[in-house]
Amino acid sequence: MPIFDYDDAEALGKIIAVDTAVVVVRVDELERLKRVQVNRLVALQSSKAGQHLVGVVSRITRKAPDISPLEEQPEADEVAELPENNLVRVALIGTLIDKLGLDENVFRRTLETVPEIDANCFALEGARLTNFMQVISNVTGDGPQMELGKYTLDENATAFLNGNRLFQRHAVIVGSTGSGKSYTTARILDQAAALPQANAILFDIHGEYKTLDGEEFRHLRVAGPGDLGHDQGLDDGVLYLPYWLLGYEAMVSLFVDRSDQNAPNQAMVMANTITEAKRKFLTDGNHTEVLVNFTVDSPVPFPLNEILDRLKYLDTERVPGARAGSDKAGDFNGKLSRLIARFEAKHLDRRLGFLFQPHAECMDMEWLSRLAHALTASRGAQEGSKGGIKIIDFSEVPSDILPLMVSLLARLVFNITQWTPIEERHPIALFCDEAHLYIPERAGREGVDDISVGIFERIAKEGRKYGVGLVVISQRPSEVNRTVLSQCNNVVAMRLTNGDDQSVIRKLLPDSLGGFGDLLPVLDVGESLVVGDASLLPTRVRVGEPRYKPNSATIEFWDRWANELPETDISGAVLAWRRQSAR
Repeated sequence: MPIFDYDDAEALGKIIAVDTAVVVVRVDELERLKRVQVNRLVALQSSKAGQHLVGVVSRITRKAPDISPLEEQPEADEVAELPENNLVRVALIGTLIDKLGLDENVFRRTLETVPEIDANCFALEGARLTNFMQVISNVTGDGPQMELGKYTLDENATAFLNGNRLFQRHAVIVGSTGSGKSYTTARILDQAAALPQANAILFDIHGEYKTLDGEEFRHLRVAGPGDLGHDQGLDDGVLYLPYWLLGYEAMVSLFVDRSDQNAPNQAMVMANTITEAKRKFLTDGNHTEVLVNFTVDSPVPFPLNEILDRLKYLDTERVPGARAGSDKAGDFNGKLSRLIARFEAKHLDRRLGFLFQPHAECMDMEWLSRLAHALTASRGAQEGSKGGIKIIDFSEVPSDILPLMVSLLARLVFNITQWTPIEERHPIALFCDEAHLYIPERAGREGVDDISVGIFERIAKEGRKYGVGLVVISQRPSEVNRTVLSQCNNVVAMRLTNGDDQSVIRKLLPDSLGGFGDLLPVLDVGESLVVGDASLLPTRVRVGEPRYKPNSATIEFWDRWANELPETDISGAVLAWRRQSAR
């Protein structure tokens, strides 16, 4: 039976103004006006029988018009009765259909009609609210369910997201530090991990997701200085990102100083030298199928020492002069000195060992296929059907090169899916934790930041058609690239206290729901504002607790200071600092 079985006598008021997705209701009785609350739900009569429109209260006003001095004033002993104008502004969010085919009480996020003037508006409360929230929770015809938590409006009703739309149309998870952002991320990963063919990568910048355990998760760690010289590779969970995976632009940004007057010559020499080194590797290995069409950007191994030797030769080269027996400086003589110095410095930097001093296995042509399988294959395709959710720890990667390394893996994943035949593509989601560190919104970007932003912008714009979803996670959305954010059609916003951050999120909300942005600074810890294509009902949700909690809990200062015994290991920290390794 219909859950919206209202009588006209129960009406809160009547509609006096209608816009595209906003209506204004006049409430004649003050007592009924007091029952209405901002951000609560109301039901409105539709022009179609058997349907009700559902809306969210965005503003309540009670006005008493001023009396003109020219109007007749009441006598001193009379009580002036001012005409009241009690108005409720409602943003329309969907339609509840009493019966659709064999289904009853079907809610849709569409507005097939708009209410008529003088149509009744009813408060959605009590048993009707509970029944409506159950309709929202039990919906099965709107795609796969991903349980996020409970609705704040009714804690007995489960809040589901549409798993397809969440990743197809990208998502953003934001919140100030300590608001529950990492818990929300862990909750979503927890739900995805339970699927037999789950496939996602989390870029763990600070190593806080090490606690996510179980067969569903596989942990990889970008090699640190302490891993150099040890025989641990991909099978041991230690990830090297060899230099030959870098594209031409990335190599140039690392080694060529753009302010150097010889920068164009240096970039050209690097391109030619790297191309020849790759050609030699392919020729020596008899890889004729690649040799025919490879380019400077093709991921082909080559010895770095050969590049350095060639650069040194060109920098000191002398060629025959015009007169017999004489010589002169070559075309690049003395013009590559700074390039060589930067090359040698980075080559010897142990912090960059994962890049320039890779494990021996990385120089094998088949290693890239193993890496691509480990990163992009679904849980069912992995060995033992384990590890559909890949968590990559970047905590030992220097901050100045972090954007380049994260975007390197993102580009690798995107290229693999792009070159996979359509019928064999398996979708994958990229969770970008602390995205403001490597997808920055910054005027005059140069070098590694520019390359990183360009790669993520492309994924945000084109990833959907190749099956690559993006989940942008940040505590400072105002510092995240606007182009990437604009492509995220789902917003999960925790508490935000900074005005600039609030402004960015407000711009991502639909115009009719702009008032939701006012909730951002008053949300409770673990409570989120969920709006977007994946959410059947744009509202507040209390996020459920994940099975495995990330290691990001806020330290209790006062409680720790009140302990009888100290808990510290300063000498161990100093040793780790000197070794540049926490292990």
